[in-house]
Amino acid sequence: MSFSQFAVHPSLERGILDLGFTAPTPIQTQAIPLALEGRDILATAQTGTGKTLAFLLPAMHLLLQSENGHGPRMVVLAPTRELALQIAGDADDLARSAKLRVAAIYGGAPIKQQADQLRRGADIVVATPGRLLDHLNRRNLRLDSARIVVLDEADRMLDMGFYPDIDAILARTPAERQTMLFSATMPPTVAALGQRYLRNPVRVEVATARPPAALRQTLFPVPKHLKRPLLVGLLAGDSVTSALVFTGTRQEAEILLRNLVEQGMAVRALHGDYSQSDRLKALEAFRAGKARVLVATNVAARGLDIDGISHVINYDVPDEPEDYVHRIGRTARVEADGEAWTLVTSEDEPLIARIEYLLGETIERRRLEGFDYDVPTPDWARPSAKALMREMKRTQSTADRWKAMTR
Repeated sequence: MSFSQFAVHPSLERGILDLGFTAPTPIQTQAIPLALEGRDILATAQTGTGKTLAFLLPAMHLLLQSENGHGPRMVVLAPTRELALQIAGDADDLARSAKLRVAAIYGGAPIKQQADQLRRGADIVVATPGRLLDHLNRRNLRLDSARIVVLDEADRMLDMGFYPDIDAILARTPAERQTMLFSATMPPTVAALGQRYLRNPVRVEVATARPPAALRQTLFPVPKHLKRPLLVGLLAGDSVTSALVFTGTRQEAEILLRNLVEQGMAVRALHGDYSQSDRLKALEAFRAGKARVLVATNVAARGLDIDGISHVINYDVPDEPEDYVHRIGRTARVEADGEAWTLVTSEDEPLIARIEYLLGETIERRRLEGFDYDVPTPDWARPSAKALMREMKRTQSTADRWKAMTR
């Protein structure tokens, strides 16, 4: 199947060709025809499957077939500024010949500049919920003409506490609107959100909680005190052309940043303590190849669309199995090859059991050839007897629960 079979507006067909897309992905094949009919859609699809184009292409076609209104005619809500910027950038690229105006509205940027942009007019507004509600309360825009609303990464928005903002925003849109909800997972909270705001939605489900087929996953067991040296050894491999390294905390991200800089590596960091301008600079350096390594917290786990990431490395194992899937989905995007490496200490084994249970498979374990795993544990890294007993009880309890589930 090709995009030409969707029979969208000629200017959008040119945009698809300019972007180099040839064949639609499964989520696009399922969602685009339904969206072109004006149906409400409740979709489950992980990041990296092409879902952004799945809602942008049909929505922009419908906008080009309708009359302009007073204010934005399409609103896309996203959980993070990075994702909002990515979606807005894709919309700009797609609409290059379509004369549709796109505005990205997010926190951390001057509100006056955004207000000026909104007053000049925008057909499509891509926004984080909190900042868009702020503009609505300041009367910088109205949503009376919004005929299409998209809730992207809905599960993440609910996790971040945006439900009241979403509720307040949708209350200011017309009741007769087309609403599309996309989520990587479908917990009861997201299902309830869809039931409240969507009218007779069509259910679309693609690759739920599964890594890309072309992605090779590997676990690297390692003593806790050797994690940083092992990471340096892994990054030194010739196959690592660009690596996204995930840590559990901002503090660990900063420590790794300093360590890798001391090793002479071209590296940047991305986490919540950075200003918006610094975060954009870090992303641009990574995209442009000026930085071979990007160290990030979960703020970058969803929504980033960066071509050519050869490796995702979980320096810290995430607490939730779904977060593991979202992280490793940053590589092997749209059927490209990629590697996902995870550093695993003995304390991480219960978390790995949960991840393997979700995946329904056992992940390969390897050792880095030539790495000295026998370096003794320094005194500072030895836990107290009380802490050791507490950790043993916690680990055993968690492991027992997950073994019972897999029987």
